Amino acid sequence: MKLSGCNFHGITVIVFLILGINSTSAMTKFNVLNFGANPNGRTDSTDGFLKAWNAACGSADSSFIYVPKGRYLVGSLEFKGKCRSPEIIIRIDGSIVAPLDYGVLGKSANWFSFEGVTGVSITGAGAFDAKGPSLWACKASHSNSCPTGATVCFFFHFFYTSPLHFVNLIANVHFVIGSLAKDLKEEGVQNVTVKKTTFSNTQNGLRIKSWARPSTGFVEGVRFTDSLMRNVQNPIVINQNYCPRNENCPGQVSGVKIKDIMYTDIRGTSSTPVAIKFDCSTKNPCTGIKLQNVNLIYLDKAAESFCSNVVGKAVDLVRPSSCL
Repeated sequence: MKLSGCNFHGITVIVFLILGINSTSAMTKFNVLNFGANPNGRTDSTDGFLKAWNAACGSADSSFIYVPKGRYLVGSLEFKGKCRSPEIIIRIDGSIVAPLDYGVLGKSANWFSFEGVTGVSITGAGAFDAKGPSLWACKASHSNSCPTGATVCFFFHFFYTSPLHFVNLIANVHFVIGSLAKDLKEEGVQNVTVKKTTFSNTQNGLRIKSWARPSTGFVEGVRFTDSLMRNVQNPIVINQNYCPRNENCPGQVSGVKIKDIMYTDIRGTSSTPVAIKFDCSTKNPCTGIKLQNVNLIYLDKAAESFCSNVVGKAVDLVRPSSCL
């Protein structure tokens, strides 16, 4: 399974809560402060976070990693499985802060990534502060020396998991399931719920993306519920024809199968005329797509929807008018 997401590119976000997690009373607890993390926002706490993860991952018991209130300066972090611990809950009540030098993260592929893990939940009322204004200022200057910026991938190469529930992600962020079809043989993404989210001034909102290449991958059983869009370029988008720079994929079609995707109670504003875009594969059309109680407008007027190779239905109020 691959669930890559949240291209922050240096924007402050509030971390999300997970529903349905078990009580932590019977868990072995690991406080990042006990592993050298410092909440003063100036001392590098990267090593402390990794040590706490390694201890929790290596525990034979269910584990609970706690990040207390405070500000924690951290660089690129990669949390790897395969863990002995059958369940790991990470509670973040503090703020995770990126280095002031945007070049540090800008040269990294990811800020936070989880690879080859199962049974991981993230909860708390903390925040991610990626210190983005200076990077955006560099990009606005059209300088060729600006780094691309790191992606925060909370669950990257996330294998064999039970259903995920993402709740209360209030963020200047976009959520991406992808990029699928990057490899011919890969696992799929299934049983994902993203709930109570806010997207402000972002490029994408709720996005499913796959390369235009053959693949054994799939996406199914995804529920996007109760999302607010504020000036988002692509509030709802499925793109199975992703082919950046027209390299390694021209003339090909996505082999990824996308089905049973539901969008419920999605509202707000699009910064472009097309608020809903389903651009699916000619070989493997998207099926079972459902829109229910969707109300998206463009600059205080009606928005548009676009459909290609998609089968689904619209229920109750759906604006813009559904093309399903």
